[in-house]
Amino acid sequence: MISNKSTRKYLALLRGINVGGKNLIKMPDLKVCFEKMSFKNVTTYIQSGNVIFTSTENDIKQLTQKIENVLSETFSYKSKIVLLTSVQVSTIVNEAPNGFGAEPEEYKYDVLFLRDSIKASEAMKSMRPREGVDSIYEGPNVIYFSRLISRAGQSYLSEIISLPIYKEMTIRNWNTTSKLYTIMNESK
Repeated sequence: MISNKSTRKYLALLRGINVGGKNLIKMPDLKVCFEKMSFKNVTTYIQSGNVIFTSTENDIKQLTQKIENVLSETFSYKSKIVLLTSVQVSTIVNEAPNGFGAEPEEYKYDVLFLRDSIKASEAMKSMRPREGVDSIYEGPNVIYFSRLISRAGQSYLSEIISLPIYKEMTIRNWNTTSKLYTIMNESK
């Protein structure tokens, strides 16, 4: 029997692992875990929990739930992920604000990836960027956040962790986001 499901490439961004000595997961163990879930072409990138893989499953909510359940059980923590298709990752990178990431010697650039439970427009209502320090932009289910390196200690970004919406996002710097985009597009 021939399957009519096409293979899609995904990026799973794990939230809250390998930070401050908590929820320690080695990337080789994470890769094996994803392979045991029958995903193919599994690749991890750096220790913050970025996993690229392919699957014939097209239901993102169902796939997210499956991955969170298996990660929670395998690694004994309450897993939350942001799951994106390669098309979504391309859109996030290609629709970044003009000049975002262009002055890394002057600014730090981050992408706040939002879970499906919150929309970017809602999350933006909770943001209070510091004038002269921070700039924020709404994107396709992300928030682009930049801050002056010279005044990074005054940035609003450090206060986001106290907000209820923080539990519904995971943050990656622009270099990591761009590298993940490149990796996802290397073997199309």
